[in-house]
Amino acid sequence: MKKLAFTLSIAATVSLMAVEAPADKNAVAREGLGYIKQLGKELKGNLKKYLKQDPTGLQAAYFCSKSAQDLTKKVNAKFPEGVVVRRTALKLRNPENKVDATDIKVMKEMDAAIKAGSFQKKPVVVETDGKTRVYVPLLTQKACLKCHGPVEKIDPKVAELIKKKYPQDQATGFKEGDLRGVIVAEIPAKKD
Repeated sequence: MKKLAFTLSIAATVSLMAVEAPADKNAVAREGLGYIKQLGKELKGNLKKYLKQDPTGLQAAYFCSKSAQDLTKKVNAKFPEGVVVRRTALKLRNPENKVDATDIKVMKEMDAAIKAGSFQKKPVVVETDGKTRVYVPLLTQKACLKCHGPVEKIDPKVAELIKKKYPQDQATGFKEGDLRGVIVAEIPAKKD
């Protein structure tokens, strides 16, 4: 389930970087969080609606397979030129949610922190290729397990839909609290 269960409070995340982080980095982080929240609100609202209609998760899985990418594109169309918000993961379901080396590095660090018990759910800001990326972790919640939990516990109809739509699916076997993936806001460097 690509249920986006983050209750980010901008006020709580203003101090998201190291103490010596420049003010403009915090400003970019806040800007990125704003974009991420817009996508998260759209996806989460739909997922909640479909889970309420069908607790098996089938309607939510169908929504994700049919509409999540289009909804992401629609939300991105509202952003300033060059700004992109996307989802990705170490264990992909949808190959359109491509992962790159920077994504992998950030997620592996997040995952290691979770396993070590030192994880703090906060954005990570990375400068790369003339862009600033703001990463927000997506932690697996109970509702996510309907589509992303252990295969033997996923409703057979949901499992069948996933297999049909995503024959190369890797995004199962999660347990509550695992890093499911990230939402990334990419913001181009400001031109002076």
